[in-house]
Amino acid sequence: MRNNLISLKEFSINLSKIHEKHTISNSLKRDSQNFIDNLLRILFPHFSESVSYTPEEIESQFILLKRDLTSIITGLNSFTKEEIQKLTDNFFAEIPGINEALWLDAEAINNGDPAAENIDEVILAYPGFLAITIYRITNLLYKQKIPIVPRILSEYAHQLTGIDINPGAEIGKSFCIDHGTGIVIGETAQIGNNVKMYQGVTLGALSVDKKFSNSKRHPTIEDNVVIYAQAVILGGNTVIGANSIIGGNAWITSSIPPDSVVYNKSEVKLKRTDGLDPIEFYI
Repeated sequence: MRNNLISLKEFSINLSKIHEKHTISNSLKRDSQNFIDNLLRILFPHFSESVSYTPEEIESQFILLKRDLTSIITGLNSFTKEEIQKLTDNFFAEIPGINEALWLDAEAINNGDPAAENIDEVILAYPGFLAITIYRITNLLYKQKIPIVPRILSEYAHQLTGIDINPGAEIGKSFCIDHGTGIVIGETAQIGNNVKMYQGVTLGALSVDKKFSNSKRHPTIEDNVVIYAQAVILGGNTVIGANSIIGGNAWITSSIPPDSVVYNKSEVKLKRTDGLDPIEFYI
């Protein structure tokens, strides 16, 4: 058995080769998470210990953030210096529009949840809003074809909120996530405007075969759709038509026309003590 053991020297040589091939370190994860945290502090005073930033202070914070993003992209060893500068500039050029979209999301959650007292509560306390916020930022990075970082940040949001939104998904305006725990939205999902989604919803693929990685694998949800808890909607060709309601625990693998209501009937059997067949009814 000893003959099968590799020496420490040989193992060290093998590890050295792995280190040379895979040069990205855990600092990329730390730096990416710090970047998103600092960006959130600027966009929303709710995430900051200081709420009195002057315009000059905010601008200086953005300059520091641009430096940080440049450093993160540089560490990927995937782009030239000119490409890194362009990616950074393009990212921050999109931030005002993202900020506007996020306030619409917060308003949608506030209007959609009777328990919400105001938008400040939504921003401070609602995991759905935090998940959407990080998604919209990571989607920018994803569309710029920046590798690894979008997934690091989407998993960061997943850890914080229990909501898993792939950065490649396309989500329209005024997206409302209520409760949210356990929601999964796949990479090629497309979601329209004014969609409301409850906990445990899955927008998934019918197959996880790697050969389908470049195809549309996840469903399309059109405008003004409500999807209730634990509904599972699968398949790249599956379209949920506008203004539809998908009831809790529904399992859908084919398209639903607009203005539809989909729900499951629960079968209940009352136990008989007289030896006769149980009484069945639906609720």
